[in-house]
Amino acid sequence: MEIESKIKEKVLLKELTTFKIGGEARFFIEIKEKEELVDTYKWAREKKINIHILGGGSNLLISDQGVDGLVIIFKNNKCETKGVRLGCGAGATLSQATSLAISNNLSGLEWTSGIPRATIGGAVRGNAEAFEEPMSKIVETVEVFNIKKKRFEIYSNSMCGFTYRNSIFKKNKNLIIWNVVLKLEKKPQKKIRAKVEKSLNFRNERYPKLPSAGSVFENINPDIVKKSNELLFERELKEKIGREGKISAGLIIEMAGLKGKTMGGAKVSLEHANHIVNTGNATAEDVVMLISYIKQQVRDRFKIQLLEEIQYLGFD
Repeated sequence: MEIESKIKEKVLLKELTTFKIGGEARFFIEIKEKEELVDTYKWAREKKINIHILGGGSNLLISDQGVDGLVIIFKNNKCETKGVRLGCGAGATLSQATSLAISNNLSGLEWTSGIPRATIGGAVRGNAEAFEEPMSKIVETVEVFNIKKKRFEIYSNSMCGFTYRNSIFKKNKNLIIWNVVLKLEKKPQKKIRAKVEKSLNFRNERYPKLPSAGSVFENINPDIVKKSNELLFERELKEKIGREGKISAGLIIEMAGLKGKTMGGAKVSLEHANHIVNTGNATAEDVVMLISYIKQQVRDRFKIQLLEEIQYLGFD
């Protein structure tokens, strides 16, 4: 099969992630065309090999032992405008799409400014959000490859099942995002650039500079906090419900006194307690142990159960 000649073996993955952590992929391929995607899934099915999609490598922790399967990176990174719409391949970066939008006086992506390496496909899959502006607000259609049906399909916004940090594409592994159409709106360049500066300044001031995967835990529904610990909620957290209608996981972790906590080379960021940073030689095991410790401490002290936002790859 022709696609087999494009598949590499034993490719180190850590440099393809924002965490700079992780072992080798048993098999690895970069895909640019639809036909390559179809042929790759056919090859993997015949070889009985699991497939994993790697986006920009943010919001992800890869096992030190690597990934016993085929890792795909999409290189379909073309972005183009048509009126107020922006068509982007799943492999295009958010920064690439945002730059094109800004140059065409299109508003709707400014909040993504400063997010490192994230791809359009990954942002839609996880319904990325900041400043109360989720991807779901601007997604018009999503073209997906349906593995089960072996064909490409178009999903409208209402079919995407968007919820907080989630979508049908995250729940259903048979749906692989290939292309996205975003519907933006025309605005004066000055207003657009002001929002871009706001986003950049926010991230420069509050987010760590060391390698990290972004937010480790999901922010928490206030009703869940109240049910878990009504006294804490009424005394300290009721007035601290954030813009998304959630209570910051970082705030809870900071209240537990865990800023700066280290395990091996992994450390709870001093800038943002919901970020774990790689101080230089962190292993995936260090991060897993630190995540487990944070959850245990928060549960023991506040009776609140934190849920990971970070995705795991290569773990049993």
